[in-house]
Amino acid sequence: MPTADTSAAPAVSVVMPVLNEERYLAEAVEHVLAQRYPGELEIVMAIGPSKDLTHEVAERLATEHPEVTVVDNPTGKTPAGLNLAIAAARHDIIVRVDAHGDLTPGYIATAVETMNRTGAANVGGLMDARGRTPFERAVAAAYNSPYGLGSSTFHLARSPEGPADTVFLGTFRRDALRRVGGFDETLFRAQDWDLNRRLREAGETVWFTPAMKVTYRPRSTVKALATQFFATGQWRREVVRRNPETASLRYLVPPATVAGLAAGTVAGVAGLASGRRWLRLGFAAPAAYAAFLAVATARMPKLDPQARLRLPGVLAVMQLTWGAGFLRGLPAGLRRDQGR
Repeated sequence: MPTADTSAAPAVSVVMPVLNEERYLAEAVEHVLAQRYPGELEIVMAIGPSKDLTHEVAERLATEHPEVTVVDNPTGKTPAGLNLAIAAARHDIIVRVDAHGDLTPGYIATAVETMNRTGAANVGGLMDARGRTPFERAVAAAYNSPYGLGSSTFHLARSPEGPADTVFLGTFRRDALRRVGGFDETLFRAQDWDLNRRLREAGETVWFTPAMKVTYRPRSTVKALATQFFATGQWRREVVRRNPETASLRYLVPPATVAGLAAGTVAGVAGLASGRRWLRLGFAAPAAYAAFLAVATARMPKLDPQARLRLPGVLAVMQLTWGAGFLRGLPAGLRRDQGR
């Protein structure tokens, strides 16, 4: 952990958008407090209308820890919660933290040191997915591998330090956030990517360093994982609709895979029904995807047998629901961009 002069360490505000995080919220807050950051620190939690005991947990934490403040986020949406928490924050350095992740030791001090050293408007580090159950460990392995989510810098431990298009979570200069208008509340997901795009377009630097690491807790059921990735695919389609230049190969492969699998399977079934052998070649598409899953599972390093057994299904759920969400896109009522 970097050393710092207590009297010189700038004050920081940690902001947390929180919804349905009864299971993880207390642990996330404790990891922030355990940072022992030498400057003044506050935690502002924006609590959405949760279906579990999240609000009660948040109020208890605020009672036990004077550093913690709770504000209401009536919509429950992440960008609105972030903007509300930032508006209530008192300090000029804003550290974004999610209730689904734990800061590793020295994270905040490293963020401040990196920001001072680079002059960046936003600095961030690795999203280090860690599971507890065999299913969660399989999801974590997929997150941390090019086979699962492609080549995002902040997912891969070998990524070098330097300027980046986007980073995980992030530590921001408040004045830079103000100049670009904060988080776009019409983007319920991918709002971090959009904010970093606007920062870069404004001439600011977004900086990645592997010295900053957040332990991320993956979804624990197939349903939760599928719901998460389907929605993420839908919102990535919305980002591409608003910013067509962002339609990179990495984002187009999952929907192309879903379309190819569907077309190949339909053709193969039609071939069986009609007796036309050439149509049966369509089964090559699902066969090729099954081979990819087998190779990816075999090559995944450092994975216990129970997690490895679940990995092919996890990879398929993540990739295919993401691709299906991208193909489906958002319902018309959510496709809002405030005239941009």
